[in-house]
Amino acid sequence: MHEFRVQVYYEDTDMAGIVYHANYLKYIERARSDWVRSLGVDQNALREHEGVVFVLRRIEADYRAPARFGEDLMVTTRTASVSGVRLVLHQEVLKAGAPLFTAEVTLVAMTLDGLPTRLPQQIRRKVH
Repeated sequence: MHEFRVQVYYEDTDMAGIVYHANYLKYIERARSDWVRSLGVDQNALREHEGVVFVLRRIEADYRAPARFGEDLMVTTRTASVSGVRLVLHQEVLKAGAPLFTAEVTLVAMTLDGLPTRLPQQIRRKVH
């Protein structure tokens, strides 16, 4: 399981000081990017040399409790399943270990022409 720390800044909140709903998607996106980097995968090199990018195919999200300005959060990412063409991740945003937001995220690989392609073998090997 990968962990990524987030601090809630004023710009992340609405007028009530509560994290605006769309910002949870930003938090889990940052955590996914950090997770891929922790696997030793350079997404820029993957795009430039192999012509492959990751695309969000589906997300199912549950908002369970609010986060507020100034709080420290933890985003966890773990592999739920992987196939030749699809990677499903379970991500949570936690405050002091309690889930505030959970998501099942489905990623697929695409060519730069927008065509689906197999996940690169280096990814499939590292996430099993």
